[in-house]
Amino acid sequence: MEYPADLKYTREHEWLQFDASTGEAVIGITSFAQSELGDIVFVEFEPVDVSIDANAVFGTVEAVKTVSELFAPVAGRVIEVNAKLESNPELINEDPYGDGWMVRMSVDDPGAVDGLLSADEYAAMVG
Repeated sequence: MEYPADLKYTREHEWLQFDASTGEAVIGITSFAQSELGDIVFVEFEPVDVSIDANAVFGTVEAVKTVSELFAPVAGRVIEVNAKLESNPELINEDPYGDGWMVRMSVDDPGAVDGLLSADEYAAMVG
């Protein structure tokens, strides 16, 4: 499986790409998560401008056989959702770290990003 080294990861299988210059983060699910879920058929996210606490649910992913909640890696405010996923949720399966990103957030506490897992730590966790 692929776990880009420039991203941070959670134990709940989300990834986060933080831009310290803007204080914004892009969030999605890992290649491991999308492979475990199978074919993704529907996604739903909190709307833009909603503030979300760290570890709070920011959306759901529906696959053919299951529905899974998505948990915010850090606290912040949703500033954009990936509109492409509304009509093409399979982008998450096809490109989880690119076109399959889910939400962009402004991060309340940039220091909280440091508490997330590195690519190596995440890879060791999922085995």
